[in-house]
Amino acid sequence: MKTIAGVVFGILLGGLTYVAGNLSAVAPPAAHAVDAAACARLSSLKLPDATITSAQVVSAGVFKAPSGAAGAAEGFADLHAFCRVELTIKPSPDSDIKSETWLPLAGWNGKFQEVGNGGWNGFIQYAALAAALRKGYATASTDTGHAGDTASFAPGHPEKLIDFGYRAVHETALRGKTIVAALYGAPPQLSYFTGCSGGGRQAFMEAQRYPEDFEGIIAGDPGYDRAAESLQLIAAAQATHKDAASFIPKEKFAVLHQAALDACDALDGIKDGIINNPLRCKFDPAVTLCKGADGPNCLTAPQVEAAKSLYAPIVDPKSGKEIFPGFEPGTELRFANTTGAPRPLGMADETFKYTVFNDPNWDFRTLDISQDIVRAHKTDNGIVSATSSNLKPYVGRGSKLIIYHGWADQNVAPLSSVNYYNELIGMLGKQAVEDSVRLYMAPGMGHCAGGEGPSVFDTLMPLEQWREHAVAPKEIIASQMADGKVIRTRPLCPYPQEAQYKGTGSTDQAENFICHLP
Repeated sequence: MKTIAGVVFGILLGGLTYVAGNLSAVAPPAAHAVDAAACARLSSLKLPDATITSAQVVSAGVFKAPSGAAGAAEGFADLHAFCRVELTIKPSPDSDIKSETWLPLAGWNGKFQEVGNGGWNGFIQYAALAAALRKGYATASTDTGHAGDTASFAPGHPEKLIDFGYRAVHETALRGKTIVAALYGAPPQLSYFTGCSGGGRQAFMEAQRYPEDFEGIIAGDPGYDRAAESLQLIAAAQATHKDAASFIPKEKFAVLHQAALDACDALDGIKDGIINNPLRCKFDPAVTLCKGADGPNCLTAPQVEAAKSLYAPIVDPKSGKEIFPGFEPGTELRFANTTGAPRPLGMADETFKYTVFNDPNWDFRTLDISQDIVRAHKTDNGIVSATSSNLKPYVGRGSKLIIYHGWADQNVAPLSSVNYYNELIGMLGKQAVEDSVRLYMAPGMGHCAGGEGPSVFDTLMPLEQWREHAVAPKEIIASQMADGKVIRTRPLCPYPQEAQYKGTGSTDQAENFICHLP
């Protein structure tokens, strides 16, 4: 078992030296209360390659996120008083990682939770910190070593790219747990990581590179293969911006969506505006082809061909090998988010502009799939992409991983998570995966949230029950909200199971469904 910083070292705090030891040997403290003076003393805490720039109590209900920061518009009035520790971490001469650790003054649950970032996100995640704090966690977030949601920092700064790729999250975990131990007099008994999108990529990276950092990990809509995912998104933009005739106006995606529903909505026995399992859906966009002149309720021949490209996997034309899957039927209402702009989705566009070609003027129309995917993987070299299926060190410690993904995700093709899950089975064996990993596919859910299906659900409590009480998660109840009210609930089933209607009762109530193998 790894110690807090990987080695045993002393931490000097107000004359008290704390020696990091075996985390599993420490029982969680009962509702441990600390005062403002203890929080302030953290400012003198000595940390390897890090400097605490501020340690102060934030009184109940007064926290406000910095202007322009992620989550600045969120409400924080319900937060209880907490100790806010800000620090700068410099594991390399070119590093400048900003990190924050929030610790409740009372009611600490004895655990630590780090929260993830999306895209190229270089912001402290205040809303996610607040959510963890409300549950009694000591919690931490990092800006991943740069400011802003852009990869423009990367050219000429390989160490900063490493910080973004994996080091900032790892260093924040180590320093955060050390701060927890210093304030409460005991390290966290258990540590969890939660993230979606880019945070899902970070989650995979932690499980693969640093299996001892966390005992439980939640990875939502994980964009874990940044190189291949970016190429697929750029190819989607190429298809719909090949020329003026290929562009699909936003209004016409509704035509495609209705056609997909007409073809596949009822395959699960009910018509509810959701495609339950897109893998069983055989949908050809050609059914939307205009019979005569162009009109608002049909697609022209060039538009149909562009639409077909969105659903198709990206295949290396030389080797015939699939590089990354395409989008699924049911996603159409959000296609405009991916293909509507003059350039590809920023995350993908900047991956190639700033990390592959180091050219801010790179033209995405020049992408050559065969050559550029090789170049992208060579440049990435596991720094940003987290594709290894060897989770033996992670699951071998009894740690748990929950993956979830929206079937209607318009940013990260959902079949990528299914493919990774199957790779895990091939690497670890079916029983080991059953004991340690769960994948939940959410019908109708977009990227991390939203969409036509239920997309509000809790994965943290099932993870806690699984890791702490050996109660393996089964179905997870998801809700669909409208005007602040629940209008539909459905069970999310552990893949490859899916929800089946029992035949009686409202199709808007989860209790009328059962998880089963298709």
